[in-house]
Amino acid sequence: MQPQTHKPERVKKMKRILFFLLTLCCIGVASAQMPQPVKMTASIKEVSATEAIITFNATIDAGWHMYSTEVVPDGPNPATLHIDKISGAKLNGALKPQGNVIKHYDDMFGAEVYYFENKGQFTQKVTLTGGKYLIEGYLQHSACNDQNCTPPTNLDFKFEGVAESTEKKEDTEKPTEKATEKAAENTDSAQSTEKTDSVVTTETLEADTPANGLWTPVIDQLKAFEDGGNANAADSPLWYIFFLGFIGGLVALVTPCVWPIIPMTVSFFIKKGTTKKSSPEELAAAKRRGIRDAIIYGLSIVVIYVSLGLIVTALFGASALNSLATNAVFNIIFFLMLLVFGASFLGAFELTLPARWTNAVDSKAGSTSGLLAIFLMAFTLTLVSFSCTGPIIGFLLVEVATDGGSMLAPTIGMLGFALALALPFTLFAMFPSMLKSAPKSGNWMNVVKVTLGFIEIAFSLKFLSVADLTNGWGLLDRETFLALWIVLFALLGAYLIGWIRFPHDEDEYDQMGNVIVNHRTSVTRFFMALISFSFAIYMVPGLWGAPCKAVSAFAPPMSTQDFNIAPEAEVRPMFTDYEAGMKFAAEHNMPVMIDFTGYGCVNCRKMEAAVFTDPTVAQLMTKQYVLIQLFVDEKTSLPQPIEVTIAGQQRKLRTVGDRWSYLQASKFGANAQPFYVLLDNQGNPLTRSYSYDEDIPAYTSWLREGLKQYRNGVKELKELSS
Repeated sequence: MQPQTHKPERVKKMKRILFFLLTLCCIGVASAQMPQPVKMTASIKEVSATEAIITFNATIDAGWHMYSTEVVPDGPNPATLHIDKISGAKLNGALKPQGNVIKHYDDMFGAEVYYFENKGQFTQKVTLTGGKYLIEGYLQHSACNDQNCTPPTNLDFKFEGVAESTEKKEDTEKPTEKATEKAAENTDSAQSTEKTDSVVTTETLEADTPANGLWTPVIDQLKAFEDGGNANAADSPLWYIFFLGFIGGLVALVTPCVWPIIPMTVSFFIKKGTTKKSSPEELAAAKRRGIRDAIIYGLSIVVIYVSLGLIVTALFGASALNSLATNAVFNIIFFLMLLVFGASFLGAFELTLPARWTNAVDSKAGSTSGLLAIFLMAFTLTLVSFSCTGPIIGFLLVEVATDGGSMLAPTIGMLGFALALALPFTLFAMFPSMLKSAPKSGNWMNVVKVTLGFIEIAFSLKFLSVADLTNGWGLLDRETFLALWIVLFALLGAYLIGWIRFPHDEDEYDQMGNVIVNHRTSVTRFFMALISFSFAIYMVPGLWGAPCKAVSAFAPPMSTQDFNIAPEAEVRPMFTDYEAGMKFAAEHNMPVMIDFTGYGCVNCRKMEAAVFTDPTVAQLMTKQYVLIQLFVDEKTSLPQPIEVTIAGQQRKLRTVGDRWSYLQASKFGANAQPFYVLLDNQGNPLTRSYSYDEDIPAYTSWLREGLKQYRNGVKELKELSS
């Protein structure tokens, strides 16, 4: 039974205030649930007595892209023009994209796709045959970001006018323009008239629904589940980037370029201005100054590295950083850069900045006093330690670029890195006794460098793989990639256990001065070697088609696998029609899972490959639920268009996909895919909705929570009926 919502009685003044506040909140909630990233306008211009041009202009939100007109087999939904009525005119050629169309190889589609970012434009030439003309139809377009895709969205337009007589002289003609503008929230359109222009506006769905209980909106119920703390929103990417930077700073801290500097720097701050004859009061004052100077020194390190992040952001910006991930040339550059960094860490050569830079800054620090001197000392540290910190910073910024972070991503990453690097200088100055228990400098720091070298070389192959797929070289298929990773991590294990050595590894000597060949392996290195060897062995079955999900984000797609003895399991829906599936569920007393998806939805395919193939997930979806899969971009035409009311205006649902898209928006208040919802067989939600999140345990828990709620509801109904 569907729960009822009761509004409490309020005094009139309070009611108006609450209504205003709730309206603002609802606008915020609607915008969060229903991404509307493309705002589209359409206009027609008569360029001569016999020719006109229809222009579609799109403004695209940051982080989103709108697909162009190129058709990719089994790929995303291209922009297409559909004409319902035309008289007094005829189309001249096809719809054409204009401007900067980005070409990118997409792993999930196994092909190159074409799209716009920030702004897009399409044009359609029209031949006017004379007299009155009417052109009515719609432009269909789709958009995606890294998490979701919107369903194919229609921009309705209607142009009417009178073409100039072809007998008139060209020099007496004045081109006329009749425009329709679409302030698109990427859903539907409403028409209004202003002077001679026909204006069509797309607004947020506030729709009447069919007279069917299964279509009754449950937006408030879903919102109530999510307000209860069950939302599956992914962690903020900025937290991940900060954490990645912090870990990078900790790793840089224990390299040979940084760790030995800590005790020298801290001792300088604490003992500065003291002698052997200094009184206890002078020593205490010096210690206070030392702590203050160490804090300023740490803050200076933070300022320097955060400034680096700001510079990267200013030079590139979020959209440019995101574009790097789709560019073959940049992926080759990233590959070579990480390969050079890795070779440097292994000991092939030293990456150092020009000595005159370091000398100049060091000299300036020595001749300056006060805060500037401390800042210059921190800057000297960044220059001296570049051979160790440079590759780590480079790796961090490359990851930020290819992950498509926000505008703040490089700055947040550098903030995490700098905090980790600056922390020990301040702590050891405040608590000098901690220095005595800190590990002494030694060969273990070089082990850290070499380990990082192996890891950077391994990750460099990820970028080579993207370039290889983009250009179709066929050099690095999945087996080759896994084979290289297996060898790299096996060699890392061999190094950690002591079987191989590199140029910077220190020799160990006995009391007679002879080099010890069979030296002992520390317990720490043993466990690190154990992990490395185990990871290498874990990837071996992948050579014959095993999923190896731990590396699926880095390895080439399974489609490049030449030999696969164990094809991945496929979850098949029981129904692809909403009403038929709900009827079956009611007859068999089963809960329902609805999967709103799309043929051109990249993240839908990712969820299917990473999550649906899990045996537990597959069993729950197919055995415990009636699985209904609804494609919002299904092109099959309805027997006849269905008119629905949206914001007081009529809109036509022309295809099956239009119908499912309307169902998702009107009933559940969402319009992005993938979108999963669990219902009882009367159409009421059992728990929160779920979107793109490849966390298998979380997805499994969500499915089980729905089953629990359904069984509790059935039990309550039985108790009431008895």
